[in-house]
Amino acid sequence: METAFDRNTKTGDIVTRFPKASRLLKEYRIDFCCGGNRPIAEAIQEQNLNEEEILTKINTLYEQTKTLNEKEINWSEARYSSLIDYVVNTHHAYLYEVLPELSGFVTKVYRVHGRHHPELAQVHQLFHQLKAELEHHLIQEEEHIFPKITAYEETKSAIHLTDAVEAIDTLEKEHEAAGDILKELRKITNDYALPEGACTTYTLTYLKLDELESDLFQHIHLENNILFPRLKEEAQQ
Repeated sequence: METAFDRNTKTGDIVTRFPKASRLLKEYRIDFCCGGNRPIAEAIQEQNLNEEEILTKINTLYEQTKTLNEKEINWSEARYSSLIDYVVNTHHAYLYEVLPELSGFVTKVYRVHGRHHPELAQVHQLFHQLKAELEHHLIQEEEHIFPKITAYEETKSAIHLTDAVEAIDTLEKEHEAAGDILKELRKITNDYALPEGACTTYTLTYLKLDELESDLFQHIHLENNILFPRLKEEAQQ
């Protein structure tokens, strides 16, 4: 079997070359977005996991996917505008829909079950902190940053490129802050473990929080590990 990825391959590079690996890495709680510039061996060791087992699974899945000729868009070569449109129409659109919905679910579960499950107070507080930060972040990207990137693509203006690159550090810090909140949510809910006899709303809330994490990780990956590095590289040329 071809070894496409080894212990020194960065987690972000794995998902960039092989997007389907994102689900597998998520199963093992291996960060590929904010921590995407670390060798996978380092991330595996941090979690006290079996390195050989995980690398074998990733490479096997990679070979199986190649055999089935499943084609993924190579965002590393796509136009900036195409990648931005995908992020906005897929990931931003998802957040605009799910954040208000989850706010109602989280609040209801806290109100009904908070007396017997005190961790729900933290879930409520953390989720609404995340919601507020993400809503601000989406506006900043759509109204200020992304237009500068698409303007640079059209005009090749160094001013537009410089303006966009100067904002990247702030965006990456906001991504890291969102990732930290997601990790804390997972920690205090014991990986979204449901209590015995959990009602439908309780169950749906935890399922949707888990889904939110998955989507946000992929969203951040596309920006932190693909869009931003490409812009920085052009700015250095």
